Amino acid sequence: MNPMRRRFISLALGAGLALGLAAHPVLAREITHSMGMTEVPDAPEKVVILTNEGTEALLALGVTPIGAANSFVGDPWWPHITEAMKDVTPLGTESAINLEMLAALQPDLIIGNKMRHEEIYPQLSAIAPTVLSERLRGDWKENFRLYAETLGLSEKGEEVIAAYEAKVAGLREKLGDKTQEKVSVIRFTPGQIRIYQLDSFSGVVLKELGFHRPPNQDVEEFAIRTGKESIPDMDGDRIFYFTYDTGNGDGVALKDEALSDPLWQSLSAVKAGRVHEVDDGIWNTAGGVIAAGLMLDDIARIYGVE
Repeated sequence: MNPMRRRFISLALGAGLALGLAAHPVLAREITHSMGMTEVPDAPEKVVILTNEGTEALLALGVTPIGAANSFVGDPWWPHITEAMKDVTPLGTESAINLEMLAALQPDLIIGNKMRHEEIYPQLSAIAPTVLSERLRGDWKENFRLYAETLGLSEKGEEVIAAYEAKVAGLREKLGDKTQEKVSVIRFTPGQIRIYQLDSFSGVVLKELGFHRPPNQDVEEFAIRTGKESIPDMDGDRIFYFTYDTGNGDGVALKDEALSDPLWQSLSAVKAGRVHEVDDGIWNTAGGVIAAGLMLDDIARIYGVE
């Protein structure tokens, strides 16, 4: 190669590298997560979040992502976060992230979840430093603390958790012996009914408030997946139910079938008029700190202790 041309290419590459370094925060901290250890920026400015519960965590920490996984329901965000997310780029569902769109945002930090994104972790890491939480189940605080640490906002994160726990304690006191009720939590989805147990989002919140659960729900598991034949197993002193529908009406159709079934009508909670339809996003699918606070508001309203 011509020496002058070689020198030009070398200078151009050097300039490009310098610009790249200037455009991204300096890597300054090591974060241990589900995929190992990753060096992350000391003060990330362009953050992408790939889970619904993670989106709520960022917003609660005062961080607006540049890109995020679409909400499971909404166009493209849950109603309760739409205003806060108005300038954020939707990147597809948690399990179908558009990597090309993500890369075009040129993030300096990506946060996701092993259950959803282990297979694409190499591609994500090639785009920007990537941290994946371990699982998506009941206790949102575990992931929340990891996200706060990753963002360099652990102190702020503990403040958010403390405020939530104070709200729980205040509501628990107001509820008093109402928490002696055995509350049942049911979800209708296309082709399946779920009886939720303790290791679920709603299960954790209800346990924090001191509620009792029917024996088949009072176990450290996620959910029983079943159908209308198990309606007798869905009873409690009070029933909360919510519905997830993919847009074709199948989830709503199953709910309507179940609620009109003679077995459902024979449940003691139904006969006593202690059955409440609540929002799937808030009680289950959004899965984050904002939804947890809104779930507390729902319970306060339902029990008349607002």
